[in-house]
Amino acid sequence: MSEHSALFDQLQSLATEQRNPNSTHIDTASVEEILRVINTEDHLVPIAVRRELDHIATAVEHVVEAFENGGRLFYVGAGTSGRLGVVDASECPPTFGTDPEMVQGIIAGGKPAVFRSQEGAEDIPEKGAEALEEHGVTEDDVVCGIASSGRTPYVVGAVEHARDEIGCPTLFVTTVPRDELDVDPDVAICPVVGPEVLMGSTRMKSGTAQKLVLNMITTASMVRLGKVYENMMVDLRRTSEKLVERGIRTVMMVTGVGYDEADKILDQCDGHVKTAIVMILADVELDEARRRLENTDGFVRPAIEGVRG
Repeated sequence: MSEHSALFDQLQSLATEQRNPNSTHIDTASVEEILRVINTEDHLVPIAVRRELDHIATAVEHVVEAFENGGRLFYVGAGTSGRLGVVDASECPPTFGTDPEMVQGIIAGGKPAVFRSQEGAEDIPEKGAEALEEHGVTEDDVVCGIASSGRTPYVVGAVEHARDEIGCPTLFVTTVPRDELDVDPDVAICPVVGPEVLMGSTRMKSGTAQKLVLNMITTASMVRLGKVYENMMVDLRRTSEKLVERGIRTVMMVTGVGYDEADKILDQCDGHVKTAIVMILADVELDEARRRLENTDGFVRPAIEGVRG
């Protein structure tokens, strides 16, 4: 059997490559019915993700431990999966005030693949391994492969290299069952969403499931690092007009002070929302607020109370 035939057999057996019996009539359906079919199938996604919460929790524990020890999180993917990793990584700095190096997205084909499909870039396992080396991944980091099919060579190559050669924790986010994976990561997160409305179009349910999982991993990790107070982002900085106003509003909501007072205090602490909140609620000066936050590893509640972390 030729190599192409082997791949053909592998693809036709994948969960992501099956036909969906609920959408076989979609080519003759009205617009309203097309949308109803898509929406009905989308309802299956959060249910599939919920079944994986224990595995997602374990993944978060790995990521938090890495962050606490100066490590980073690297997403590795191709196509839609790669773009989702890039998006999640790029949103961490404005949301949580993190260094852009802390969470990074690596996509097969490099930066051009974010904007335009680079077909064939995903087919060489060694390229995934090379990408990790180029980014200086170490044993202190976490590598998270993202591949709907569970078999993308670029992603599998990166995860295997991270596990076997670098020795760092490895995660894998996919939408096929565990027994279909071509790799053995430390943590496999497998929300099985069933066949797509359009056969093989994994930008749909599979992409949505992966996006939900990535949101969970980074958001839960940042919460555990103290970057959230109650349910508000308090490590954001004044890097855009929107974030300036959000910072003022957050300080107002938490402390009860007026707009001008919140703006004044934020100016004193270089726009850092955490510090402003501690200054106001603990009734302390700037240096004391910063000292308290340092003593509590950045957690706001104990800093207000003056309790060491």
